[in-house]
Amino acid sequence: MMISAVLIFEDALSINRLKRVLDERFLKFRRFRQRVIHQGDRTYWQDDPLFHIDNHVHRIALAGDAGKQELQALVSDLNSTSLDFRRPLWKIHYIDQYQGGCALLVRIHHCIADGISLVRVLLSLTDRQPESPLRQIRPTGTASQPGRRAGKLGHAARSLFRTGQAAKDQASLFMKSLRTEPDYPMKLASTAGNISLDLLKLGLAPAEPKTCLNPALSGRKQVAWAEPLSLAEVKVCARALRGTANDVLLCAAAGALQRHFVNTGETPPECGIRVAVPFNLRPLHQPIETLGNHFGLVLVTLPVEVSNPVMRFRQIQHNMNRLKRSYQAQVTYSLLDLFGRGPDILERRALKLLSDKASAVLTNVPGPKEPVYLAGAKLKQPMFWVPQSGHIGIGMSIFSYAGTVQFGITIDRNIPVDPESAMEYFRDSFIELYNWALEKQSQDDEQSVKALEVG
Repeated sequence: MMISAVLIFEDALSINRLKRVLDERFLKFRRFRQRVIHQGDRTYWQDDPLFHIDNHVHRIALAGDAGKQELQALVSDLNSTSLDFRRPLWKIHYIDQYQGGCALLVRIHHCIADGISLVRVLLSLTDRQPESPLRQIRPTGTASQPGRRAGKLGHAARSLFRTGQAAKDQASLFMKSLRTEPDYPMKLASTAGNISLDLLKLGLAPAEPKTCLNPALSGRKQVAWAEPLSLAEVKVCARALRGTANDVLLCAAAGALQRHFVNTGETPPECGIRVAVPFNLRPLHQPIETLGNHFGLVLVTLPVEVSNPVMRFRQIQHNMNRLKRSYQAQVTYSLLDLFGRGPDILERRALKLLSDKASAVLTNVPGPKEPVYLAGAKLKQPMFWVPQSGHIGIGMSIFSYAGTVQFGITIDRNIPVDPESAMEYFRDSFIELYNWALEKQSQDDEQSVKALEVG
């Protein structure tokens, strides 16, 4: 359950300066100095009495003029290796001698925070200019003392107190709404009904059909990433099809899987496949003050059985518009939060319920619009992956950065999908949709000209 990132830089960076940046901006979050302690049925956070940054930052190098394939192999191997629970659950490997610059592989356990938060933490290490003054910031954050339970009864008691205060606030808001909006009770009842309906739909949704994408998993991962797409071209495609950039990228991912089924001779499911998409429930405009997990999941159907790219796009657009009006993300967050406070068996069942209903996890995270620098080195290409839980063995990642769109995949070795081929399928699928979109735009322009001439 690691969130991992590969950050590729144009130039080598100073390892000492990197450590100073980490000390200033990364270790200000106390969680990164704490380890997880298990004692019987108790689990809690504890400051690592022997914490030293050198236990977490390691310098290695690729042999000779090693390239992308060698880096992908190294990342695959390290991402298949567990973190050391005797220490805080994060590691950074500084990889020297890569394409005239360097790369960083960052691995952080999901229990520290969700993927969106950790991406924001990592980006907070960067600057808009190569040179930026460093200042020492004392580590902040709260920690559970030994003997206190981090996520069970103690947390539930604090939540109960907050819930009581929240109930008073909600009651006050409710009375105020009654005075200003006479139909407020009907709106409230309608919202409650919609949430109940989404919960029922989630519980009754059938399990994913058996395909080559969901066999028994080995635990060994393969990682690959594609050459970046132009974000401007993605937006042109979206405007021509009257959709969003997210619709375009989901369509390209669905097209990549559709091409895999065609090229392997396996018939894709007639109902398509579902991917679990993490949905951020934390306001993006607010600074990160605390870590932890605050996200929900939505199940998005990808029509991999549809060969026509425009029809595939329209179906995805329809599915996404329907999900935007639903409460599925809040429902899944509440389920995981509720079951996480009870016995472990309930939490495992909740995870199984969700993982049995998806074949992959797909994330789409917006990054900086302009290039950024870490410890004086320009970031050329970033990639992030969230972990896959339960029976899910495929993780797909979409990340926009400095006018480009990065696409990557992590996949269990027991799944018969070649990561490099999947990257080619994604690019080919996007190009096919892009060409269709330009042709449609051209036809619309011709019709507009004819209409003006007739007028």
